[in-house]
Amino acid sequence: MFPALHHLRLGARPTPGATRAGGSARGYLSQENEQRCRGLLEASTRRYRQEAVAAAVLVTLCSVGGYPALLYTLRSSTLTGHHKGDVSFPGGKRDSSDQDVIATALRETQEELGLHLEAESVWGVMKPLPTGRGLTVAPVLAHLGPLECVCLSPNPQEVEDVFTIPLSHLLQAQNHGYTNFCHQGRYSYTLPVFLNGRYRVWGLTAIITDLTLELLAPSAYRRRTRPPSTR
Repeated sequence: MFPALHHLRLGARPTPGATRAGGSARGYLSQENEQRCRGLLEASTRRYRQEAVAAAVLVTLCSVGGYPALLYTLRSSTLTGHHKGDVSFPGGKRDSSDQDVIATALRETQEELGLHLEAESVWGVMKPLPTGRGLTVAPVLAHLGPLECVCLSPNPQEVEDVFTIPLSHLLQAQNHGYTNFCHQGRYSYTLPVFLNGRYRVWGLTAIITDLTLELLAPSAYRRRTRPPSTR
């Protein structure tokens, strides 16, 4: 059995002391919050569906054991490239056959996880972010639904593990960290890091997680870093 599937079927539970946060987090996947998020993303979705963004990832909302969560992958350590073995969202580079950035995210997710999602599951497209290697990546927010009702078939050549992190965990301050970067001996910028889970979430994936939490839970989460901008 692919090791991650067993982990997913067990379900992710809130961390100790997170019951209160977990209870309030249930509403973040409500129809009311979905409509609010869709409205906030309407303009960027319209814009970036018309532009040829280099790559896209699918920021997948789901519920596990009734608790809202985000779905992540661990890139295979056998891949070539700078980000092998990193925590990521499913996604990749745009293909010439992709109609738009949403099609890229959905196609890549199906190739990596064997997961087919309809476009209706997508809440919207967030502003693309630079990777630092000359590419821009558009986060596409979608809702998968209860994970227990989904059959995943991860591609072992691309994905080493699949796991979820409950929103209640991500929203807790003790699970937040920050990494300061310097250039030529001077402070340059700060990036978020999410700790105390199955894996450390950092880099571009942490930035996207940071922005997603601010969108989903503006009353419970405040972003403390400024994301890199492409335009």
